[in-house]
Amino acid sequence: MRKTVHKWFWAWEFDKEEKWLNEMAAKGLTLASMHFTKYMFEETDPGEYQIRIELLDKHPTHPEGENYIRFVEETGAEQVASWIDWVYFRKKTADGPFELFSDNSSRIRMLNRVIGLLSTLAVMCLLAGGYNLFLFFLWKNPVSLVGILPLAVALLLGTGLLRILKQKKALTKEQTLFE
Repeated sequence: MRKTVHKWFWAWEFDKEEKWLNEMAAKGLTLASMHFTKYMFEETDPGEYQIRIELLDKHPTHPEGENYIRFVEETGAEQVASWIDWVYFRKKTADGPFELFSDNSSRIRMLNRVIGLLSTLAVMCLLAGGYNLFLFFLWKNPVSLVGILPLAVALLLGTGLLRILKQKKALTKEQTLFE
């Protein structure tokens, strides 16, 4: 049996998304593929698989991305989906613990990639919204106010960015304590 679920997660909610996917796997519905907000599950034994998500430094089809995916697959995991630079892996629980990050440094590197993504998107939205606001004041056309929606998106992205920066700060502090 296959089941499709439509669900939205922001880029900074990857931990929440991973937790949800593992909860679904614990119920016997394991991720088989996904695209944007569409998750396709297949029926498996409850708890048979663990799911992990990672934002790669390079696109999954880039040679470096492909090499990393092969490296993870050599541990017994399988790539079940990718979307943009996000990659979704699953591994049988019976094969032992499944972690993509061996230490805080590797987790921090992944958070830095998320920070880069969110920062880029926020700046683009700020520029687009600022330009549209400029046009509104220039032409006094109320329709131009719709064009400032990117400013709201930039604010939302900024909120997510702050959450990730907080996580990074905590990991960096923890890492410093153990060095």
